[in-house]
Amino acid sequence: MNPDRDTIAAIATPSGQGALAILRLSGPRAFALADEVFRGPSAPPRFQTLGRILRADGTVIDEVLLTRFPGPHSFTGEDTVEITGHGGRLVSRAILDRLLQAGARAGRPGEFTQRAFLNGKLDLTQAEAIMDVISAQTELALRCAQRQLQGDLGNRVERLRQGLISVLAHLEAWIDFPEEDIDPETGEQLNSRIHSVLGALEELRATARQGRILREGVPTVICGSPNVGKSSLLNLLLGFDRAIVSETAGTTRDTLEEIINLEGIPLRLIDTAGLRDTADQIELAGMARTGKSIQEAELILEVCDGHLPPGPTAIQAPGGTIHLRVLNKADLGIHPGWTLDAVTLALSCLTGQGLAELKAAMIRALTQDPQGSTDDWSIHVNARHLQALNTARDHLRDALNQLRAGAPPELAAADLRSALHQLGEIVGKTDIEEILDVVFSRFCIGK
Repeated sequence: MNPDRDTIAAIATPSGQGALAILRLSGPRAFALADEVFRGPSAPPRFQTLGRILRADGTVIDEVLLTRFPGPHSFTGEDTVEITGHGGRLVSRAILDRLLQAGARAGRPGEFTQRAFLNGKLDLTQAEAIMDVISAQTELALRCAQRQLQGDLGNRVERLRQGLISVLAHLEAWIDFPEEDIDPETGEQLNSRIHSVLGALEELRATARQGRILREGVPTVICGSPNVGKSSLLNLLLGFDRAIVSETAGTTRDTLEEIINLEGIPLRLIDTAGLRDTADQIELAGMARTGKSIQEAELILEVCDGHLPPGPTAIQAPGGTIHLRVLNKADLGIHPGWTLDAVTLALSCLTGQGLAELKAAMIRALTQDPQGSTDDWSIHVNARHLQALNTARDHLRDALNQLRAGAPPELAAADLRSALHQLGEIVGKTDIEEILDVVFSRFCIGK
């Protein structure tokens, strides 16, 4: 614990009225400040004590429970105090003001977790996982965030680092002691070992899509001609009437957005204006927004009138977008001109016929797994990790090219060291002061 570090204080629970509010103190003077503002019996560490928080004039602010956590055996690794009082903006703010008056500094967003990282209580991937746990929208996202919080991703990156350290040590021994004839096939073995690290790195890179989906949701656009049942499909997937359904063409003139949980995968459903030829300026503006949503979508549900013959489509889906065709009004029969397959499915928004099959097709397409399994989603990287992995991959490829070209081995060693630095940035085992503010700026105050 750094004795020169400020002691910080913050409200750790959301602002507003509630049963309880929790405030936290962390730093070298946490216990002394608690003694100054709190009156109650003494208790051993990690035991709650009932007492009162007093103003400087001795009047009572609130009756609270106070718990002391001596460092280094605390969340931050420093002496930490948690105060549990009555919920409400006024009383919790009054307690915080009293702590600041006594000498604490207001904690910045994420500063408690940042101190835990700096004190070696968790690596950087675990620190980021805390925010993923807080913001998880589905059980799957929460389960994956908990795995990362337990260190699964950090351990995997650390194995990559150790493998690369071994390769670099071998190469530098070859450079420094050529007379020792370390291995007559050193070059070939190094190529193989670098390829092995590169393969494991590529496996991690491939998980970035899963991480983005769990954190941000899948932009899912429901589109098609007017009166084919787009809004009805939105309501059916949501399980309640969110959009107005009418036989009048052009009822939906703007995009509507809602989030659903599809077997743990969050979908951002976007109902759009029908696509048709019109001179109505409001409809044209709505269709322009439809086109923009389609270009930004990851999953497109094109709704068609299944009992009518197929017609030309106005949907111009970008490459790589998942495109499913939903033949609505299946209760009226499917026209023989349609062919049902893995991406063209029959549905009746009126009766719900075909809904389970549509959901299963969506899950298979999103998981890219025939069984729709998300078992391999437990470890995934975020955008910061991906950037570091991309740079590390480039350096590893450069090192391989140097070795193959017969260049001085010092050049390959420099690239390997750069790749090692990038992997270290993921878990925080390098000089990364410049990225800490970026990582922790997403956190709420008090965490």
